[in-house]
Amino acid sequence: MDARSQSSIATGNVPGGVADAPALDIVAVSKRYGDVHALDGLDLRIECGEYFGLLGPNGAGKSTLINSISGLVRPDSGSIRVLGHDNRSEFRVARRLLGVVPQELVFDPFFKVEDVLRIQAGYYGCGPEAQPWIEELIQRLDLGFKRRASMRTLSGGQKRRVMIAQALVHRPQVVILDEPTAGVDVELRRTLWKFTRELNAAGTTIVLTTHYLDEAQALCHRIAIVDHGKLKLVETTEALLARNPWRFLQLKLAAGTVLPAVLEPLVASRTNGSVELKLHRDEHSIGEVMAALKAADVDILDMHTREPRLEDVFIDLTYGARNG
Repeated sequence: MDARSQSSIATGNVPGGVADAPALDIVAVSKRYGDVHALDGLDLRIECGEYFGLLGPNGAGKSTLINSISGLVRPDSGSIRVLGHDNRSEFRVARRLLGVVPQELVFDPFFKVEDVLRIQAGYYGCGPEAQPWIEELIQRLDLGFKRRASMRTLSGGQKRRVMIAQALVHRPQVVILDEPTAGVDVELRRTLWKFTRELNAAGTTIVLTTHYLDEAQALCHRIAIVDHGKLKLVETTEALLARNPWRFLQLKLAAGTVLPAVLEPLVASRTNGSVELKLHRDEHSIGEVMAALKAADVDILDMHTREPRLEDVFIDLTYGARNG
């Protein structure tokens, strides 16, 4: 990214936040839908300049929380502040500080791409001075060849690019990405993550929800896990990975080979002739596993170990807790 791009990303036209206020300050937020407690007294503080991951299984309350932050849902109790501005009593200021890329594809089929972005900028009071930034968004998100195309003619991935540009067109200081790469190609994923890293490096706070946990692991400084409307934990990505006591041993076995019965309780998965064993660091040694394999005269074609991924930690903390 050149100096001109860095400058244009870092410069915004939206009002500023309260000095020393966090990017998002969510206090005791609750929301019920009938008997369902979508949010249950949730507290969360996201600091300015973070690339923050908001994770949870389906139905955990993430969408309700995002809609509450953006003002689409009114919580039953609690408060939400965007850079120090209450999103109810100061909703105009709070909303201008915020950009949201929703999970659903919502668009007017008859507007052209360039017009969509100009209209969106106008909603936030941005006039002709926004045009250079609109041009940069069009180029950075690879929409130049579609700038005069009607939205209805775009592919799903191209529509997703327009929605990302819409959320950024007024240069918000806090950006929420709700499953932005769901169902899109690898090229868009790479384009988006490169661009959002640059935005974050220039001072924009990014909040990401995703089911691609490898993305969250690679991008996010801190991660919150929400389940059943409650906050289970908030930790740095490094600390979250370090709390997992497991390591994994992947074995490629010769065709027809049977694993010794003593090792069956350690099996985490089987795929295409390979088996992965889940070993507790304090209870199972690789040496013991190898001794059991040798005693059973098991023919091993290949073997390697791996450290736990965020996906392993996430499953243990959510689905594992539900099944435990």
